[in-house]
Amino acid sequence: MTNTLLYYEENAKDFIASTLTVDMHEIQDDFLSLLHEGSLILDYGCGSGRDSKYFLEKGFKVDAFDGCKAFCDEASKLTGIAVKNIAFSDFSENQKYDGIWACSSLLHAPKKELPHLLKKIEEALKPNGIFYCSFKKGDFEGERNGRHFSDFTKEELINLVKNSTNLSEVKIWQTKDARADRSDIWINSIWQKC
Repeated sequence: MTNTLLYYEENAKDFIASTLTVDMHEIQDDFLSLLHEGSLILDYGCGSGRDSKYFLEKGFKVDAFDGCKAFCDEASKLTGIAVKNIAFSDFSENQKYDGIWACSSLLHAPKKELPHLLKKIEEALKPNGIFYCSFKKGDFEGERNGRHFSDFTKEELINLVKNSTNLSEVKIWQTKDARADRSDIWINSIWQKC
């Protein structure tokens, strides 16, 4: 188990408590506006299940997974769906999803692994499928607060996705951290499979 997953297994309750009620509806609604009602969404690294619950309440079908077993257990309770406990590297599907939501999850993958992970995400999307991901803004890569982080600038993220996939840019924008006690800036991006 990586240090990051170990951190989350040991701190799951505190992490869930600090993120479960964070209001993400503006970004969630931007993503959902590009999907048809009843579309199938994958919550890629779902954490507490907060976003899965929101999508389900809006009438979408949802699959979810996380590498942290404690998160999977809690997310299953919150959402009423069976959340799979798998690592990013073990995820593999072919043209199954209308949308893939990777909110604050891929940022824990090493940068050298991201091209392969993004290619697998692209393969899992149906034609015209929508992909959302977010990273902390910056150029840092390494361990911070007991976890691995890969930060990105807007330009670096564009280059990563364009060099790794055939996904087309829909929208890239910055937001402040939605948690009141944080000052991080986030790079949000939405992409579409051609």
